[in-house]
Amino acid sequence: MANMTRRRVLRSAAAGTAAVMTAGRQARAATRPNIVFIMADDLGYADVGCYGRPDLVTPHVDRIAARGIRFTQGYANSSVCSATRTALITGRYQYRLPVGLQEPVTTRFTGGIPADHPTLPGLLRRAGYRTALVGKWHLGSVQEFGPLQRGYDSFWGFRGGTIDYFSHRGTDDKPDLWDGDVPVEQSGYVTHLLGQRAVETVTALARGGQPFFLSLHFNAPHWPWETPDDEAESRRIAGSNLRHFDGGTQETYRRIVTEMDREIGCVLDALEAAGVAQDTIVVFTSDNGGERFSDTWPFSGRKTELLEGGLRVPAVLSWPRRLPQGAVSAQTMITMDWLPTLLAAAGAAPDPAYPSDGIDLLPILTGQAPETPRRFHWRYRANAQAVLRDGDLKYLKIRDNTFLFDVAADPLERANLKNRRPEDFARLQAAWQAWNETMLPEKPDIFSETYNGAQLADHFGVQPPTRTPAPPAVGGEAAR
Repeated sequence: MANMTRRRVLRSAAAGTAAVMTAGRQARAATRPNIVFIMADDLGYADVGCYGRPDLVTPHVDRIAARGIRFTQGYANSSVCSATRTALITGRYQYRLPVGLQEPVTTRFTGGIPADHPTLPGLLRRAGYRTALVGKWHLGSVQEFGPLQRGYDSFWGFRGGTIDYFSHRGTDDKPDLWDGDVPVEQSGYVTHLLGQRAVETVTALARGGQPFFLSLHFNAPHWPWETPDDEAESRRIAGSNLRHFDGGTQETYRRIVTEMDREIGCVLDALEAAGVAQDTIVVFTSDNGGERFSDTWPFSGRKTELLEGGLRVPAVLSWPRRLPQGAVSAQTMITMDWLPTLLAAAGAAPDPAYPSDGIDLLPILTGQAPETPRRFHWRYRANAQAVLRDGDLKYLKIRDNTFLFDVAADPLERANLKNRRPEDFARLQAAWQAWNETMLPEKPDIFSETYNGAQLADHFGVQPPTRTPAPPAVGGEAAR
C-alpha cells in the first residue's frame, strides 16, 4: 500500500512537472512562434486556387489561407528575383545595396549582402531562433556571401537563379545542389527533394527547445518546364539553354504548381505531427509576378514589368494561435514588410542602424490598428521603368511614356488619368524623383537569365539589347 501510494505520488508529481513543462513550452511558443516562410518562384497572382485560378487545384496553399489571412494587395519588391530576395532578407529597399541592383546575380557577380548588414535570419538567430534555408538562395554564389554566412544555421538547396528539375545543373551548366557549402549529388525531382528536406528539417527543429525559422524557397514554377514525368525532356535540353524557349504547356505549368502544393501540404502535415502547428506562423508568397504560362488576372503585365501583373503576388499568412482565420485583408503590403512583421512576432526588432523600409503588419492584422494607405516605389532597368504607388494612385513610366492610374478602380491599368488629374500626376512624379535620389544610382542594364554580359556581347556581336514592356493599351494617345 505504501509503495502504491509512493508510486501514485511520483506519478502525480511527474504528471504535474510534465504539465508545467508543456504549459511553459506552449506559453513560450505563443509569444515566440516558429516561422515557416514559403516562397514560390515566378508564381502569378492568380496561380493558386484561393486567388481564383479555376483550372488549378492547390488545396494546401488554400489551407494556409483558410487558417489565416489572404492579402488582396500584396506586392513584391521587384518584378524580378534577386532584387526581391534582397528586400526580403534586409527588410529594406533593395536599391540600397549593390546586390539589389543586379538581376540576376550571375556567376560573374562577386558580391552579395555585406557581412555587417543585419538579415532576417541573423536577427532571428540573435533572438534565440534556429534558422534553416531549404531551396533557392540567389544572393551571391561565392562562398563568403552564401546563406551560412548571412544568418542561416543550415542550408540545403541551390545558390543560383534556377536549376534543372532533374540534373540539378544551373544556367552555367554546372551542378548547383549544396548541403551547406558542400556540393551534393542526389537523384530526384527537385521540388520533391526540397519538400522532403523541409519535412525533415521541421521534424528535427521541432524536437529542440528553441523556436525555429525555416525558409522554404522553391524553384517551382520557374522554367525549365518539367514535371515529374519529364525526365526525358531534361535529357533533351542537357547542355543547352535552360530557359527552354520551346518547352512547356499550360498543363505542364499546372502540374509544376500542383507538385509544389503537394510538398507544401507535407510540410503543413509535419507541423501538425510535431504538435507545433498552432504556434507556427506560415507564410506563402512569390518573389515576383508570373511568367509565360501564369495567370495574373485581374492585372496586366508579367515578370520584368512594373505593370501590376509583374508586381502583384499571392500573399497568405497564418498563425492559428493569434491571428483570425479565413480572413481577407485589403491592406497594401510588400515583401520588405515581412522582416519587421516576423521580428515583432518573435519579440525582436530591426537593427536601429538599419531601419526597415517596411512596417509591422501585426497591429493591423489583429485589429489593434486600422488599415492604412501606403506609398511604395519601384524602378527597373536603368530608368526604363519607374513606379510610385501612393494610396490608390500609381505613377508609371515606361521608356518615354508616363501614366497615372487608379489601380483600385482600374486594376488593368487602362484609363490614363495623367491629363484629367495633372496635379496628382506632377505630385507623384516629383515624389518618385525625390525618393530615387536617396537610393544607389542605377547600373547599365545587363539583364540576362541565360547569358552573362560577356556571352551576350559575343552572342549578339553588339551590346545586348534591352527589352522593356510595351506601354499599356489605353484609350486615346499614350502620354509622352
